[in-house]
Amino acid sequence: MFRFETAGESHGECLVATLTGLPSGVPVSLERINRELWRRQQGFGRGGRMKIETDTVEIVAGVRHSQTIGAPVAMIIRNKDWKNWTGPMAVEDFEGSEEKRKKVLRPRPGHADLAGMIKYNYHDARYILERASARETTARVAVGAVAKELLREFGITVLSHVIAVGPEKLGRQATWDELVALSLKDEVLLGCVDAEAEQRMKAVVDEAYRTGDTVGGIFEVVAHGLPVGLGSHITWDARLDGKLAQAIVSIQAVKGVEIGFAEEGAMSFGSQVQDTIHYDKEGRKFFRGANRAGGLEGGMTNGQDLFVRGFLKPISTLRRPLESVDIVTREAEKAAYERSDVAVVPAAGVIGEAMVAIVLAQAFLEKFGGDSMEETRRNYDGYQEQVRNF
Repeated sequence: MFRFETAGESHGECLVATLTGLPSGVPVSLERINRELWRRQQGFGRGGRMKIETDTVEIVAGVRHSQTIGAPVAMIIRNKDWKNWTGPMAVEDFEGSEEKRKKVLRPRPGHADLAGMIKYNYHDARYILERASARETTARVAVGAVAKELLREFGITVLSHVIAVGPEKLGRQATWDELVALSLKDEVLLGCVDAEAEQRMKAVVDEAYRTGDTVGGIFEVVAHGLPVGLGSHITWDARLDGKLAQAIVSIQAVKGVEIGFAEEGAMSFGSQVQDTIHYDKEGRKFFRGANRAGGLEGGMTNGQDLFVRGFLKPISTLRRPLESVDIVTREAEKAAYERSDVAVVPAAGVIGEAMVAIVLAQAFLEKFGGDSMEETRRNYDGYQEQVRNF
């Protein structure tokens, strides 16, 4: 079973990711993984941390000569900012002033600070925010990049773009060619395929900068080249839509998810929503009249492009802090502020790609299995022949 875990704190020495369940022989490119890490750091509205870190991955186990060996894969991404935090984030306790410990006593509204302090019985939000930080998603993107390596071998590609920042929206469906072109860019503004819409989005971020605020938005992840039948309808936890929803909402600051055109469908009649079924006799295959379902029916892929959208709230750390309470004095205070971003929607899209790729890789290996890529490919090819002869 394809599984992964991450470890590490925002200002700790490094982030760590381990993944198990990959067959042997999956090609692994450090250049492509690092490209995904670079993409995660881009976008107008990012904070000072992105000027410090240049994320690159070190694979320390499970890969030999650019291929997986069937064993667990272990990866490290070092934090350059660690040199400034060796005392406050030290593993062993030390003698020193309270100031050197960089305690955070004024929890931020909307963040994990207060709930985490109460749950784990700490009177210092530093213990919570270091792990709750979206810095953790760097490790997820590295895992997702490896998942993409597996999917690429079977013609499956996962990309993303931004369709809204605050109130400004793209207003049309992006083409697959536009998404490919966007993913190849070496300069990223806000990750929108339409230059005019992107400038309107930038104006919203400029306003947030000016007022000391933050702004959220919506990203869309599209998976292209999927076979029919990943996932299942037979139990609630086997349904691929449920797994995708959990994966997307698990991203920090994401508060909602949409598969296909769910909101539009909820406000329409059934005759306007369902994708009609047709058959191409010459090509000997079924096809749909539209893709309002977003590539999923009954918890299973139906062979069309998969569309998943994440709804990202404005992040919680504001330069003009909101009302809070000092955890020691219990007096009203302004919430704590640490170096932070203003808008992170393009980065969230790249993280969304990673999570969708991970879920799809899990579903793919659950269906086709195999201890080696040769075995997995035989199983996949046999199934595709079955589909063609259906």
